[in-house]
Amino acid sequence: MQEADLHDLSDDPDYAASQQQALGRSLYRSDSAKSTEMDSGGGGGSETVYVKDNVAIHPTQYASERISGRLLLVKRDSSLFMTWIPYKLSVGGTDSTGRSSNAGILEKDRKLYTIKDVPLADVHSIRRHTPTLGWQYIIVVLSSGLAFPPLYFYNGGVREFLATLKQHVFIVRSADDANVFLANDFQDPLQKSLSSLELPRVVSVANGATLHGSVGALSSVENSERRNGDMQIATSSSEYSGRNKHKLHDPARDISIQVLEKFSLVTKFARETTSHLFRENHNNDSSIHERKQLDHKPSSASTDTQKISSAPVAPDPLEFDKLPLIWGKQRQQPLDVKEWVCFLDAEGRITDSKALRKRIFYGGVEHSIRKEVWKFLLGYHPYDSTYAEREYLASVKKSEYEIIKSQWQSISPAQARRFTKFRERKGLIEKDVVRTDRSISFYDGDDNPNVAVLHDILLTYSFYNFDLGYCQGMSDLLSPIFYVMEDESESFWCFVELMERLGPNFNRDQSGMHSQLFALLKLVELLDTPLHNYFSKTECLNYFFCFRWLLIQFKREFEYEEVMRLWEVLWTHYLSEHLHLYICVAILKRYRQKIMGEEMDFDTLLKFINELSGRIRLGDILRDAEALCVCAGENGDACIPPGTPPSLPLETASLYPQQDQDDI
Repeated sequence: MQEADLHDLSDDPDYAASQQQALGRSLYRSDSAKSTEMDSGGGGGSETVYVKDNVAIHPTQYASERISGRLLLVKRDSSLFMTWIPYKLSVGGTDSTGRSSNAGILEKDRKLYTIKDVPLADVHSIRRHTPTLGWQYIIVVLSSGLAFPPLYFYNGGVREFLATLKQHVFIVRSADDANVFLANDFQDPLQKSLSSLELPRVVSVANGATLHGSVGALSSVENSERRNGDMQIATSSSEYSGRNKHKLHDPARDISIQVLEKFSLVTKFARETTSHLFRENHNNDSSIHERKQLDHKPSSASTDTQKISSAPVAPDPLEFDKLPLIWGKQRQQPLDVKEWVCFLDAEGRITDSKALRKRIFYGGVEHSIRKEVWKFLLGYHPYDSTYAEREYLASVKKSEYEIIKSQWQSISPAQARRFTKFRERKGLIEKDVVRTDRSISFYDGDDNPNVAVLHDILLTYSFYNFDLGYCQGMSDLLSPIFYVMEDESESFWCFVELMERLGPNFNRDQSGMHSQLFALLKLVELLDTPLHNYFSKTECLNYFFCFRWLLIQFKREFEYEEVMRLWEVLWTHYLSEHLHLYICVAILKRYRQKIMGEEMDFDTLLKFINELSGRIRLGDILRDAEALCVCAGENGDACIPPGTPPSLPLETASLYPQQDQDDI
């Protein structure tokens, strides 16, 4: 490796800065060890070697709902344990430190996130994040592949945390990512091989200082072997020594020669480790399934330029496609009739709209009740309306729809010849509706009356919202709504509500689309900097290859049933009104290896994205988007400009635009 010496904690400025405090901490530990309490069994003592207050977990993206607590590292005998305990809430809604906390988070939910006595021997890696804006946080990944929620250090302390870990367990910086620290208890092949060498001080150096010299030397020799075909131990050793002359009193350097002398014993293990570390969870079932699909269907990169995925790819800073999140909730079965009626009171009001939206977010809705539920999600019916009020509203809105529809129906041929805008819009609608979802039996066949209804609704909407009119793509948004409602008037008003939020997508100046594309750029930069840098290098930062995703809400990327499931999840507004942007990020991250590995340029990337249609696994993407949204938190909110079109109408939105006083 050219930069093997950069991949160890002794080169870490965080670690170096903490060394000035190391002596004080060791004195503290020696004093506290004398007074530490013995375990109830009397078998051994426990010693707290690290304590940090105001370390928080964010169950949602809102800072006001964070759960603050105390992070501890406790040593028992020769083992180290990590614990995070949330503060207890007082009656006034403040935690035990006196800080304001969100009382809406139930105590049982607070206990759900408690991390208690996790052995560091079970930890696979710790990833450190230092956002440009906001607080540092870490993600602890277990050997099983599970990950704990991000731990935000509101008062700092990540440096001391890592330095304390290093003094008690073997920890080494990953050669693939400088922000990832690998922790293990002699469980991986390289560690087993080093321990089998019976080198004096290997264990003590690993626990007390560093083992980066040996790892750096092994990596250097292995790279040299790959370049020259034969292992040149002396050459690599001298190169390693030359690079590290500036390191005085390096404890790992003392054992590097011993390691090199017995390198033949561990070369195989080193190879296994370098190919195995951080990749053991890479080939999960969904990733394998998707890669096989992509391999069977030639991409533009393979057909046009005959490239193979050989370019080195920077590691994903958030490997949510590989790590099932501990705090993530599994997808549920769709909401059925029996469960739906439990959300209604005797008069038909929704008793808990937030709980309903959360339930739909995680499971969707059975098709048999979509017609009723979608009217609430889209804002056509208020959540607090009764059966009687909804019946009255339906009759009023039906009459209003017929009045608007009659405006264009009454236009005579002579008027139409003098009404250019009307002719243009009518002609565009007629061309589009006959090409919309004709593979669905509901719209299939010649002279299908449902296609004629689509035409009438869209032309009526162009008169209802004459400024916006009709644009290509609107028929894609209306089609599933009419498929579910099977009523012309109700479909129209539900479409009106949807367009209240998605209308800016069709502005002539494309301001709504540009704001979403800009927000997407910032989110990718926040959540996957290497991918952002790659797009910058290939001049793809306009993100126009995601244009279709955003314009019609992934309508052409999934099967028809999955589109309806996705839309009702977006319309819940449960995590974010901009969840669709996190879905974009999740898809890009899911295929980042192929995009970067094949060095796709803009044209190749655009073709590749279009070819993904029908081959994206919705469940996996929703899980990833949820994790990304929670992880981004307020930093993600800051990436999205005010006024950016969200995924659904606000719950309190009115069906009628408010009139100005001058119009009354």
